[in-house]
Amino acid sequence: MAEEEFDDEEEDFLADVLSSGNYEIDQKMGGGIPMNSLSLFEGENDSGKSVLVQQIMWGGLNQGRRIAIFTTENTVKSLLKQMTSLSLDVDDYFIIGRLNIFPIHVQGVDWAEDVSGNLLEFMLKSMAQCKNDVIIIDSLTVFVFHSNDNDILNFFTGCKKLCDLGKTILLTAHGYAFPENLLIRIRSICDAHLHLKMEEAGDQMIKSLVVAKICGAQKSTGNIVSFDVDPGFGMRIIPISKAKA
Repeated sequence: MAEEEFDDEEEDFLADVLSSGNYEIDQKMGGGIPMNSLSLFEGENDSGKSVLVQQIMWGGLNQGRRIAIFTTENTVKSLLKQMTSLSLDVDDYFIIGRLNIFPIHVQGVDWAEDVSGNLLEFMLKSMAQCKNDVIIIDSLTVFVFHSNDNDILNFFTGCKKLCDLGKTILLTAHGYAFPENLLIRIRSICDAHLHLKMEEAGDQMIKSLVVAKICGAQKSTGNIVSFDVDPGFGMRIIPISKAKA
């Protein structure tokens, strides 16, 4: 693919945002995820949370970012294979060390509030020690489902402090993992809140991304974008008129 030429203004803009590498998605997000921000990607099962952060991870790596992902959803091999199948090949970045993948497996844990709280504290310390400028956790659900409100709030405020120190943090989670009152507070702590959901469109189900807020977006944010995920192609934007048909 030929390299695109950017003017100074465009280069300055890209330096301040984490791009997904997909023009339409970036436009709906006001140009991209602002750097040094805390973002929550909230949604139900199979709503596209992981695919969206993988898309952003791919775009960020192509921008020259150094990215670390803590994943409870994949192994190193399965994540790389999954991204390749979506035309988001990041193998080379992994080989040269620009992408670090940390699988987290918690099977067999006897969950209790103190155990969950300790894991959240461990995650925060691991993120603080991480040298990468972009950090992704996919998914946070397993850590917060059994945690108490104070431990969860301490984790999110700790993430915000890391963002103030130069980190850009993306978290995915299921909405059901949090009590409603706590979820409202968490959304207010985060700089960006993106809500993914499944919707009926005729005789099929499509995925929708609702951009609830992105503080510090460099352009106006779009409200909603509908998409599907095609093996071998990746995220495919569905025009609103077609989605409603």
